[in-house]
Amino acid sequence: MVIGIDLGGMSAKAARLNGGKLEGKSRVATSAKATAEETAATLAELAVQTAEKAGGSMDDIQAIGIGSPGVIDSANGVVVTWTNFGWSNVRLGALVEKYTGKKTFVLNDANAAALGEAKFGAGKEYSDSVLITLGTGVGGGIIIGGKLFEGYRSAGAELGHMVIRMGGEQCTCGRRGCFERYASTTALLRLTREGMLADRSSAMWKFAPTPEEADGRTVFLAIREGDAAAQRVLDEYMQGLGEGVANVINIFRPQAVILGGGISAEGETLLEPLRRFVRARMYISEEYAPLSFVCASLGNDAGLYGAAQFAFERL
Repeated sequence: MVIGIDLGGMSAKAARLNGGKLEGKSRVATSAKATAEETAATLAELAVQTAEKAGGSMDDIQAIGIGSPGVIDSANGVVVTWTNFGWSNVRLGALVEKYTGKKTFVLNDANAAALGEAKFGAGKEYSDSVLITLGTGVGGGIIIGGKLFEGYRSAGAELGHMVIRMGGEQCTCGRRGCFERYASTTALLRLTREGMLADRSSAMWKFAPTPEEADGRTVFLAIREGDAAAQRVLDEYMQGLGEGVANVINIFRPQAVILGGGISAEGETLLEPLRRFVRARMYISEEYAPLSFVCASLGNDAGLYGAAQFAFERL
């Protein structure tokens, strides 16, 4: 059995993976004020707590997998950079292993989520899939032949930072026109607020009394009431999301595109227009290479599954 840990800026959660099921889910607070050594000790304590909560002990655990934000050298268990914590070349795997005595593996948190969905969630029926997570930015992961693709030294698969509009909006990465500037939930919120201000009669106002109160669901709720202004917002958002997804498909041609993040809960209201947009722009027809568009199914547990699976595969 293995333990998966999902490390975040404010908390870390863990679970034991046993027979495809998560057991003993536990959580602990994390802080940027803690040193890397202190954080590793906290994660080790979390692993012990998880094993015991699952009805066993660390004697039952073969390895630990950690999904961490930042640039990760997964071959060596090193967090190369993590801006939020100010980490640089932190040997997180070795540190946790020192405290637990268990082999510890580390990978990027978005890659962990992709691996989790591929093995246990929406992508388990497919050998080739791409997870695209829509949140504050756009992240994701790529599965090819049932295996996680990370690129050279785990530095690839940064899906949110391909340019889809030359000379477009400034991105935090330094380039202009990146996918995440147009397809993130942040981008959808910006379009929603602009749409509300442009049409005071829109049903979007019913669900958000002020533009500042709009969230990722606002436009979808209004669309279900037949609101034309909300539909225009979604159509514009789909221009960015669809172009990026079409690029990913034309490069990797997976069997399935999996959408994750909060707005993926909208299901067909999001997937149906995406299918229409992308199908008109795919280079190879679906008659030859069928393609599925699905929503992620594991929610916040995807990273736990993926981190644990990553450790299991490397034993």
